[in-house]
Amino acid sequence: MILKTYARVFTQDLTASLVFFEQLIGRGADLRFTSGELELAAIGDILLIGGAEEALAPLRPSYGPLIVDDLTQTQALLEQAGAVITHPLTRTPTGAMLYARHPDGNLVEYMQWLPELVKRIIG
Repeated sequence: MILKTYARVFTQDLTASLVFFEQLIGRGADLRFTSGELELAAIGDILLIGGAEEALAPLRPSYGPLIVDDLTQTQALLEQAGAVITHPLTRTPTGAMLYARHPDGNLVEYMQWLPELVKRIIG
């Protein structure tokens, strides 16, 4: 089951973008962390992804993330529906993720958060 979806916003200056969205939304970030060469921050239904253009380029053609309650079950459902897993289930600072190419060609990131994040952000 999909619990939450995000619209990605790519930026080369995460801090400036986050300040802008905090003013628009009227509150602080729900999450902020670093993963490899990328800085990420979530606020409302926006996921800001910051980094050098070279680091951002591979992510630009994809959608998501879609936060799900059970990533293993989601993977099975995706594969039954004809999706191809292009990046296998991998642990992340916030839980676990995978990428799947849907039968229509769209590349989508699926993520299962750690239980404490689900409780804090989704309720």
